[in-house]
Amino acid sequence: MTVSGEAYLAVVTETIGRVAADQRENVARAADLIAASLRADGVVHAFGTGHSEALAMEIAGRAGGLVPTNRIALRDLVLHGGEPAGVLGPKLEREPSVAHRLYELAPVRPQDVFVLASNSGVNGAMVEFAAIVKERGHGLVAITSAQHSARMTSRHPSGRKLADFADVVLDNGAPYGDATLPLPGGGAVGAVSSITAALLAQQIVAEVVARLLAVGERPPVYLSANITGGDEHNAELEARYAGRIRRGA
Repeated sequence: MTVSGEAYLAVVTETIGRVAADQRENVARAADLIAASLRADGVVHAFGTGHSEALAMEIAGRAGGLVPTNRIALRDLVLHGGEPAGVLGPKLEREPSVAHRLYELAPVRPQDVFVLASNSGVNGAMVEFAAIVKERGHGLVAITSAQHSARMTSRHPSGRKLADFADVVLDNGAPYGDATLPLPGGGAVGAVSSITAALLAQQIVAEVVARLLAVGERPPVYLSANITGGDEHNAELEARYAGRIRRGA
């Protein structure tokens, strides 16, 4: 396989088509879970670490997305928990204990639902967070790479992985190592997990909105803040969830 923009496009196009086809049923199941939560006045909490944080940003607080959404991030420990900035680092996601503090800091109610993203599905913080979510009785949707996770040993003391806790698991279709174009001297270039996770996130949102429309409800959806009237529209909807959704860094 050659290394080029066109080669990457071909791989991405094939992967998107495969994920869309293979995950259709799981997307529907995830949408059912989330729509039920929203109709019970719930909020969707999205959490990802590393590049999987892009998935949380895709779910929470963007134009065309659902308003009752909250993004959880490792830096919440600093922004909302008073920890020094030095606590943040590339290996923090491997520490199970931080999950408890993150959950405590989140504005969670019993009817809320969670979407957790981790390509590997094995890091301690994410696995522990998933365990807490299920212990507290919330619905849980996981987005992960089935292939990558299957080849990894869990970094959580229980030996379990993110997918083990989820009510619905969506496979982002990424290969082991995420990158897709092999290099002559070893390694590869051209990661795909962020693209396919974004696809799954947007499909889920569209299906949730379809379910709300089907029962005659007006979906609480963001307008772009950069169009006329967007700020006013969004502020009115956000006021319904005051103290329950965070928008910021």
